[in-house]
Amino acid sequence: MKQLAPDTISPPFGRYAHGVECPPGMRLVVTSGQLALAADGSVPAGVEAQARLCFANCAAILAEAGMGPADVIRVNAFVTDRAHMAGYMAARDAWLAGVTRLPASTLVIVSGFTRPEFLVEVEVTAAAAPGAGA
Repeated sequence: MKQLAPDTISPPFGRYAHGVECPPGMRLVVTSGQLALAADGSVPAGVEAQARLCFANCAAILAEAGMGPADVIRVNAFVTDRAHMAGYMAARDAWLAGVTRLPASTLVIVSGFTRPEFLVEVEVTAAAAPGAGA
């Protein structure tokens, strides 16, 4: 996979890529949006803790396909307030800490989720070579 960073546009202002090119034949995994809901039904307080749980949930889904954060080509995230941006970005950057080829990433501010205690939702798209990790 190739990280795309044209020199004709401004560089990303965070730890992400403007684009990622996947060669033909890659296996794709697309997660549903993951809310900060633990297996026991609890929801952590604070956006950074919630975002860490969202990424952990995404990691569990990717693991079922033999993939991990290094295989992610796109992150889409949604927060309920502009003030949550820093906490979300800290969790995203921690999750991608060991990744050298960064994914594309989008963050959108939304009015809310299905329950008022949810502050963030994260979905990812990943790609890996056929048979890799499967």
